[in-house]
Amino acid sequence: MMKLNHLNLTVTDVRAAKEFLEKYFGLTCGGVRGNSFAAMLDDDGFVLTLMKGAQVSYPQTFHIGFIQENEEKVNEINQRLKADGFEVEPPQRSHGWTFYVDAPGGFTVEVLC
Repeated sequence: MMKLNHLNLTVTDVRAAKEFLEKYFGLTCGGVRGNSFAAMLDDDGFVLTLMKGAQVSYPQTFHIGFIQENEEKVNEINQRLKADGFEVEPPQRSHGWTFYVDAPGGFTVEVLC
């Protein structure tokens, strides 16, 4: 069996995207190269690399997802983002208890359980 071990995102602001992923989703930074690259690590060995691009144009439905253990955790992250000035709709029941947020750097994040 193969295991996906990394994904690269092109972002307009590596530092802002890095700080967002650290603050709200607990990723840790494994290394940076100036303002053009950061390697973000999760607790399961997955690596999300961030590379600076002049412009970012992902398809409308493109997103990365962070699954949470329960609805309360989804609600907590939603409220933290809202309190910090991010425009987020309240979570709703869809394919899970979920909401989306536009992350700094030009990509979308889904939070769900």
